[in-house]
Amino acid sequence: MRRHRIRDALALAALGLGLAAAPPARAYTVYVTNEKGNSVSVIDSATLQVTATWPVGRRPRGVTISRDGKELYVCASDDDRIDVVDTATGKITKSLRSGPDPELFILAPDGNPLYVANEDDSQVTVLDVEKNRIVAEIPVGVEPEGMGLSPDGTILVNTSETTNMAHFIDTRTHQVIDNVLVDARPRFAEFSADGKWLWVSAEVGGTVAVIDAAARKVVRKISFKIPGVTDEQIQPVGVRLTRDGSRAFVALGPANRVAVIDARTFEVEKYLPVGQRVWQLAFTPDQKQLFTTNGTSNDVSVIDVESLKVVKSIPVGLLPWGVAVSPR
Repeated sequence: MRRHRIRDALALAALGLGLAAAPPARAYTVYVTNEKGNSVSVIDSATLQVTATWPVGRRPRGVTISRDGKELYVCASDDDRIDVVDTATGKITKSLRSGPDPELFILAPDGNPLYVANEDDSQVTVLDVEKNRIVAEIPVGVEPEGMGLSPDGTILVNTSETTNMAHFIDTRTHQVIDNVLVDARPRFAEFSADGKWLWVSAEVGGTVAVIDAAARKVVRKISFKIPGVTDEQIQPVGVRLTRDGSRAFVALGPANRVAVIDARTFEVEKYLPVGQRVWQLAFTPDQKQLFTTNGTSNDVSVIDVESLKVVKSIPVGLLPWGVAVSPR
């Protein structure tokens, strides 16, 4: 009996050591631009609490983060500039030349350059962020907004809201090499992780086009039907794809839902109710959480990606628009 007690005690001690050695849940920092608040709300992904609010330029919309997580780039649309914020202090360290009315942008895979959609000037600006120098200005369709970049960084796609096109741009020559017609008012472009597919949301058209990136042809259009919600309220905007290519998440604007789509069959699996006028989406790097900005309810919804459940609503500033998450 004594030997059994000793053995059990050793087993419990080993179990205790194992539990003590288990890594803590990973915490990331989530940054949300508040378009009417002229601010950025900072959220801890572990506690799901706002930890700070930072003032930035007027009408902040697009937001992204440097590869090392030390600098936050914010489109100050009404100031025609990009604010660079030190993520350690929350202070604006400099402003970058952006071209007129920057709305959305995307960083090259190595962190430079930054490709900026200039909504009022029908162009895409290529910006060297280290030298604060405009490298190129690329004419595109009317009201450019969505910005997608192939995983290898060679093909940039801009969507023009009024021209209703996805413009394919060679990043080496800065030339438009193709145009693909989509439904009315395309707002966002997202490549799959393998670079084979491009997903483009059409806000007024109420669809998402899936484009063969090599052939530059629309192979599927996904539409949405929600009981009790009119077709006019279903306005697809932000799109995010899982790295394994299994699912897509689409923000449906004033439908107040995020659609969950099987990215292999293109069938809608379910609709997740979130805040009002859901706009943009961002995963944590481990893709366990998805954060949505809800413009007219002034909050952020948190989706548990594994269970496909909304786990919390977090109040932020006025008219939350863009969202980015720290890389580590």
